[in-house]
Amino acid sequence: REWTMKTSIVFLLCISVFPGFSKGRVVREDETGFAECNVFFSGQVPPEGFTEPFHVKICQQYNKEPRFATLYSTKDKIPLYSAFKFTKPAQSEEENWLVEPQIDDPENDLHEMVHEADIGGTVANLGANQALTSDYVGSGYERGLLNPSLLNEEDFQVATYTLTNAVPLSPALSKSWHRDIGKVVEQALIPHCSKMDHLYLLAGAVPSSVQVKGKVSVPESLWLAACCDAPEGWSLGLVKKTNDESSLADLMVRELEKQLLPGVHLFKGNCGKDKQSQKKREAVLQAVSQIRSGEQVGTNNDEETKESGLVRRLAGIIATPFIKLLELLIYIFVELVKFVFYFLWLVIKRVVGTILGGVCSLWNGVVSYLKAISMVLISIPYDVGRVIVNIFLGFLQIVQDVMSLTYRILSIPVGFVLHLAAFPYRSICAIPSVLKDMATGIMGTFSLVIDATAAVLHGFYYLAWHILKRFVPKGSSGD
Repeated sequence: REWTMKTSIVFLLCISVFPGFSKGRVVREDETGFAECNVFFSGQVPPEGFTEPFHVKICQQYNKEPRFATLYSTKDKIPLYSAFKFTKPAQSEEENWLVEPQIDDPENDLHEMVHEADIGGTVANLGANQALTSDYVGSGYERGLLNPSLLNEEDFQVATYTLTNAVPLSPALSKSWHRDIGKVVEQALIPHCSKMDHLYLLAGAVPSSVQVKGKVSVPESLWLAACCDAPEGWSLGLVKKTNDESSLADLMVRELEKQLLPGVHLFKGNCGKDKQSQKKREAVLQAVSQIRSGEQVGTNNDEETKESGLVRRLAGIIATPFIKLLELLIYIFVELVKFVFYFLWLVIKRVVGTILGGVCSLWNGVVSYLKAISMVLISIPYDVGRVIVNIFLGFLQIVQDVMSLTYRILSIPVGFVLHLAAFPYRSICAIPSVLKDMATGIMGTFSLVIDATAAVLHGFYYLAWHILKRFVPKGSSGD
């Protein structure tokens, strides 16, 4: 048992590390019933009559497999019912509570159940439409499971620990509910259904006006409806009042439906009412009555039966350590195989990576080498042409320089001869201009002398006149 508990703890730790294993999907309105979770209903048809707009259908999944279905009330913050099938009794229980983000925030990208502590601020209005762990802390109520975890094992059990499957129950009532339901299913219902996988179970709650912290409704009653949809089948309803934890009343399914919402039908075709076996139903009711009275179902005074039961228990006690040892060895072997395959995968990955890296490097080198050679081969004709053009241009420059030098050498004597021949002509032609210029100069000089003499005489005259006018007294006008 200690090894089993350790294994469960390790398993749950893996779940907390990889939350993607857990998934509770809110079913869309355009989907039929509960989508892939319709398998938990008789004839794959969910109960009729639950049509309020605040009723949300949830397909509870785990490890990508449907585990049970839940109809959740966002008004009361509790599930109205959970539909499930019996798998087998749980060997141990480890609580690992989850919440459904899409109930509060339909636009959120989280499409799976997650741990409340892992949500952080990623979900808007968290807790507006569903109960949270904080709603139960210090309230005096426990999170009672409609689909009891003790009727499920492994993956099915882990999936039950969601707050969308829980209702507020007092500790004593929670213990009584799970004990009674466990006994009824294992000792009364399973033994009297010829096909265990055709036993459909609905566990529900009827909300009341009493609320926990003014938010989560406390159920006024809990109920269980069972349908054995098989040859010699039967159907049965059970109700437990929350104000009386010892109560457990059995009744017909149609009577149970009347205590729920108007127009409610829990099973399609009343679970094959026309083909039900009254004898089987009476046997189930007798077993339920024995459980209610505290008797052990199936006990009698037959010593052989007691001895066979004792032998089976002793065999189970003796075989349990060997079974656990075998489970441990299988677990170790599986882990070793996984480790070997993982190691081989790493080696192959490293070798293939190295080979591919070398091939890529070689290919890049070959491409670079061919590219360089191509560039050199292409540049050779271009370089040869450029050299030829440069040689031709140099030759033309030499010819031009020789011709220019020859022209300059030949142009010196020709100019000198031309200038020497033109000297007499230019000298004779210049004599008239020179004589004209000399005559103009002499005439200008003579005119300048005359003008200067006249100016001097006029000055003396002007001066003498002013002096005479100042010192000679004026006479009469006749003088």
